[in-house]
Amino acid sequence: MIPGGGQPNMQQLLQQAQKMQQDLAKAQEELAATEVDGQSGGGLVRATVTGAGELRALKIDPKAVDPEDTETLADLIVAAVHAANENAQTLQQQKLGPLAQGLGGGSGIPGLPF
Repeated sequence: MIPGGGQPNMQQLLQQAQKMQQDLAKAQEELAATEVDGQSGGGLVRATVTGAGELRALKIDPKAVDPEDTETLADLIVAAVHAANENAQTLQQQKLGPLAQGLGGGSGIPGLPF
C-alpha cells in the first residue's frame, strides 16, 4: 500500500493536513455568517444567534411583557437563547463534525495534532 518500503509520503500528508485546516477555517467562517433561531413561549420570544453562538437579535412579542411579572419574561428570553444555541450547536456538528474527525487523529502520525 505504501510505496518505497513503508515510509508515508510526508509531503502528501502535510498537504492533506493543510487542506483539512483550510476546510475547517472555511466552515467556521460559514458558521459565523449563518443565523439560526430559537423560540420559547410558543413564539412569544425569539432569539437569533450565529452558527458560532453569537446572539444577533431578540424579538419579544408585546403579549409576553407583563410589568408585574418580569421573571417569566426573563425565563422566556433565557429559554429562547438556549434553544437558538442548541440549534447553533447542531449546525456546528453538521458542518464541522466530519472535518474535526479528520483532524482528530486521522493521520495516525504521533506528535501531530491532526
